[in-house]
Amino acid sequence: MNQIITYFFLIIRIISNPAANAFQKKLSYSIPSSIINFYTYLILSIFCIPFFNKYVQISTYEANFWFYVLIAGLLCALGTLYLIKAINIGELSVIGPINSYKSVIGLISAFIFLREVPSVIGIAGVILIVAGSYFIFENEKEGFSFSLLKRKDIQYRFFALILTGTEAAILKRIIIMSSVETCFIFWCLSGLLWSFFIIFILKRKIKLPEKELIKYLFLIAVCLGLMQYSTNYVFERMNVGFALALFQLSSVITVFLGYKFFKEENIIKKLTGTTIMLLGAMLIILFN
Repeated sequence: MNQIITYFFLIIRIISNPAANAFQKKLSYSIPSSIINFYTYLILSIFCIPFFNKYVQISTYEANFWFYVLIAGLLCALGTLYLIKAINIGELSVIGPINSYKSVIGLISAFIFLREVPSVIGIAGVILIVAGSYFIFENEKEGFSFSLLKRKDIQYRFFALILTGTEAAILKRIIIMSSVETCFIFWCLSGLLWSFFIIFILKRKIKLPEKELIKYLFLIAVCLGLMQYSTNYVFERMNVGFALALFQLSSVITVFLGYKFFKEENIIKKLTGTTIMLLGAMLIILFN
């Protein structure tokens, strides 16, 4: 029964993430990314209030726990901000599959900082991800070239990828030190703190959005809440490498949503490229 529940939350995670991205893109045309970020964490934090006393035991946590909570919140708030900026000016069907590069960054980081030499399978995974990228970026104005890295949407997406990739490792640490529920609550509260700080730095004015836009804020909050809780739940009960590989399936849904709701073109090539990148990510994550 526990295994069925775990796979249920895995499916929720795969679906909720691209759904949140689609709603974020829709809303980003009307509201600044930093404001969307703030209201999302505000809604989630209000939701957490009734559960605070049940799952949080403040006196039992050591100093390093609070350090991890603050760092995870900062990384997540900045990562989400850059992601919203990326999908605002870029296409979902291009921005989404870039997440597969997270495994490549992990491979490179392990080589630089830990002197871990990638296996033949790992190198094959990198080749597949690069090959899949070709299908996705081929129809862009810059083509498949280093010129793509000059584009703001691509830059923002890679910033978000690095930040949230680092955040995932820290969240795993928080879960080990507390629980899935506790980690989720502090993820919401810390995200709210840092998103408010970002607004303060950017000198944005916080004002209530128009009525027709409020529903999208709630939909984003629901999707991100489901995404994060299901991520925590799966991480606690499943091999992290296996889970991360399966999470990449959300890229396929992101490409489809870009085609369905934002009329993005070249869907077949992008799905082909996404599938190749997905296979590459799975090779790196599962066999290294």
